[in-house]
Parts: sequence; C-alpha cells; structure tokens
Amino acid sequence: MSTNTKQVEEMFKAGGHYGYSKSRRHPSTAPYIFATKNGVDIINIEKTDEMLTKVEELVKALAAAGKTILFVGTKSEARQAIVEAALSLNMPYVNERWVGGTLTNFPEIKKRITKLLDLRDQKEKGELEKYTKKERLLIDREVADMTKNFQGVTSIMKTPDVLFVIDPKKEHIAVTEAHKMKVPVIALMNTDCAIKSVEHPIVANDASVTSIAFFVDKIRDAYRAGQRGEEAKA
Repeated sequence: MSTNTKQVEEMFKAGGHYGYSKSRRHPSTAPYIFATKNGVDIINIEKTDEMLTKVEELVKALAAAGKTILFVGTKSEARQAIVEAALSLNMPYVNERWVGGTLTNFPEIKKRITKLLDLRDQKEKGELEKYTKKERLLIDREVADMTKNFQGVTSIMKTPDVLFVIDPKKEHIAVTEAHKMKVPVIALMNTDCAIKSVEHPIVANDASVTSIAFFVDKIRDAYRAGQRGEEAKA
C-alpha cells in the first residue's frame, strides 16, 4: 500500500506521532513505533497512514450501505470532536459516560430513553404542572441525569453496526460490550493499548485535542464520501 504523503504530513502537524512513555508501552504496539526519544515512544505514522486508509475504505462501505456508527469518546480531549462529527452525520454518540448495558442490555436502555423523551414531552406541554414544586424539582433532576447519560443515543432504534472509539483502554467497558454483541470496533489507540483488543485499530496519539480531532474528521469525511457514492449510484 502506497503512503499518502499529504495525509502523513497532516498527521504529523496534528501531533499524531506522539506516543506515551516507553514504560507504558503495550508490547503489541512495538512494530508501530519508529523511535524512542527522551523515554517517549514516537509512532511510525507511515504505518498509521496504512491503518487509517484501510479504516477509511471500511467507513465508506458502511456509509454506502447505510450502516450506523456509534461514536464513543468520554475523555475530556475527545468530547467535542466526537459530538460534532456524530451530529454532522446524524449518528449516535456517547461523550459523557458509558452506561453499562448500553449494548448488552439495549431493551432496558431503550426503556430509559423512552422515559426521558416522555418526560421532556410532558414538560413542553405543561403536563408536569399537576405535580408539587418539590416533585417537579425531582423530575427535573432525573431528566438532567438521563439527558447527560442518553442525549447522544436517543435516536437509536437498534444495536449500532459499528463502534468508533477514542482510546479503547479508557472505553474498555464499551469495547467489551461490543465484542459480546459481535459489533466490530474501530479505535484510535495510543501505545499503551493492546492492538488485538479491537478489530480495526489506528495506532496514533489519542491524548491530544488536535490529534483526536484530525482522526475523527477523517472518519467523518470518509462516511460522507461513502454517502456521496451511494447517491451517485442511485
């Protein structure tokens, strides 16, 4: 596979080559490390480029088939990029906290989402006025908590087709649930992660806002390209 020189340069500018300290290195990432400087691993982003290109082709195919990608990134550096990309594609996302059972106990999660939407609807129609001030306060708190947990997944009607995760070590519960449900995982992962923990790894800096935004944008753009391809065939 030929290297996309322009993409490698963009990746470098975004800081995608910065790994973690050698002491944190997972052995499986050794083949993807170019050098170690001052105790910090430097990622071989030509190899990252190969992995990214494969994932971009996969994402284009998913888009052409109308598949759903659940975007997951709860670390502070990832939240904004995850939300913006997901919303631009009308895709679900989790950016605050992964609620246990989101995939493995989806029917129960769906009930809670339905309750959230119902309470919001009642509030808009003024139907909560029948409750006391204290009761309304408790309902408002419940709505706020559920919104924080489920805002990004309120549109999900079935288990997503694929997960796109920032840092599978951080999001290990989501990755474990995906595997149990046979949902493949695309992941941006740094040198501290196990390569084989996901089906489609992209080894690069998963700890900085600029690097994360670069890779999230690439996934978003690939999905849009796949959608355009579908429209062209229609």
